[in-house]
Amino acid sequence: MSIVVKNLSKKFGAFPVLNDVSLEAASGSLLALLGPSGSGKTTLLRIIAGLESADRGLVLYQDEDVTQKSPRDRQVGFVFQHYALFRQMSVFENVAFGMRVRKCPNSEVNARVRELLHLVRLEGLEHRYPSQLSGGQRQRVALARALAVQPRILLLDEPFGALDAKVRQELRQWLRQLHDEIHLTTVFVTHDQEEAFEVADRVAVMKGGQIEQVGTPQEVFDRPASGFVMDFLGNVNVFHGRVENGMAMLGALNVAYPEYPHSESRIATAYVRPHELEIEHYPFGSSSLVVRVLQVNPAGSVARVRVYSDEFGLALNVDVSLERYSELRLNPGDEVYVAARRVRVFMPQDYVI
Repeated sequence: MSIVVKNLSKKFGAFPVLNDVSLEAASGSLLALLGPSGSGKTTLLRIIAGLESADRGLVLYQDEDVTQKSPRDRQVGFVFQHYALFRQMSVFENVAFGMRVRKCPNSEVNARVRELLHLVRLEGLEHRYPSQLSGGQRQRVALARALAVQPRILLLDEPFGALDAKVRQELRQWLRQLHDEIHLTTVFVTHDQEEAFEVADRVAVMKGGQIEQVGTPQEVFDRPASGFVMDFLGNVNVFHGRVENGMAMLGALNVAYPEYPHSESRIATAYVRPHELEIEHYPFGSSSLVVRVLQVNPAGSVARVRVYSDEFGLALNVDVSLERYSELRLNPGDEVYVAARRVRVFMPQDYVI
């Protein structure tokens, strides 16, 4: 069951929340709507579910126009951030609720609920109440309840946002495994890049009620379509300057930019991720920059080095492997040199290298 939205627009009062959004989730895929608060991702999800109506545009499930249909008629499973479990009901009855409303036979209810509790790894907890469960367990109950009515699609609104980091990590892995088992077309909202990249088949990055880019996690990370996407997807070093005659001149950084061979100077911004910077004790390359080490943090899988250019008043973050960090023997106050292995340059029209 594919999901297609065509030219969706939505305003709350005079404020535009979605502006001519078109998007597709392929049948059996897991699509993440990724963006900052206020980007329109939750409103888009709720319109797909039928919980909000669009001012303009269409929502299709496969080839069926469901734009005017109620959530129940759309047969949607929806999981909210804060579980929305019935506190007075046991785990079993929470999962069974939708089936009871539809007056399914008890034998069918019992079989389906037990099947789902096995699927979400909650066997033996059917008689407990939500207050007796951990946050991760409650979210799995909410997901089982959404699946109980055998929805055509599954929609998740920041499902792990209320959980601590370790539980979020565990549930992300579990959700990906679950999706690989059931292959139900799924759309989930998140503002967490790591979460989207770890779980989703495809990612739609949103900004200001519009889609900035859609692609696989690797495509979006390696080939960002705009400066916003580049900046939003993790820590970056930003250089401001101009382009002209096939060169980007960015203060501390000058790189070839053949996409703009014209002599008229134009504003440009360049982005370099911390792991795309190299560091040495001596000048190297064509445009290495002398800097001073401010701080070194070797904890974790990489050593994070903070450096500062007195000449340009520019602070940079550099990530180096622990092995390389041991070789360099960096200390605060050391004078070193950095150069970029890869630079992405964006103009206002989003030309990119």
